[in-house]
Amino acid sequence: MNAIDLTPLYRNSVGFDRFGALLNHALTAEPRAAGYPPYNIEVVKDNEYAITIAVAGFNEDELDIQVEKGVLTVRANKRTTEDKRQYLHQGIANRSFERKFNLADYVEVTGADLHNGLLVIKLVKEIPEAMKPRTIAINQARNTLEHQD
Repeated sequence: MNAIDLTPLYRNSVGFDRFGALLNHALTAEPRAAGYPPYNIEVVKDNEYAITIAVAGFNEDELDIQVEKGVLTVRANKRTTEDKRQYLHQGIANRSFERKFNLADYVEVTGADLHNGLLVIKLVKEIPEAMKPRTIAINQARNTLEHQD
């Protein structure tokens, strides 16, 4: 699929270049990569999130979590062992993978836990005080300018 031309959007706005890159990436992503491994994204509390990834069969030392330039990357490298098993059916995928998540501004990874084959990555959105809404007081000044008719 061809990329979408977002030039009209850029003419009337500032700072949406990341949005355009996200949109193009979503439209060109491989559909096969979207299925493995399965994952959930949930809201835990206000400004707290969790990504849960099913990583059954992987050890802690086979998993790698990195954040760079607003992209959370989870990689798993399955160590190959000479397995002499003969399967009648092999439905458990023990293959290496790389999964990327684009993080919104001010979202930080605070930790990760691995329990019962589920990798839970904890995130929090911390908006700086300068970016939070604030109320501006209106003063009644005695020396105000008045319009003359």
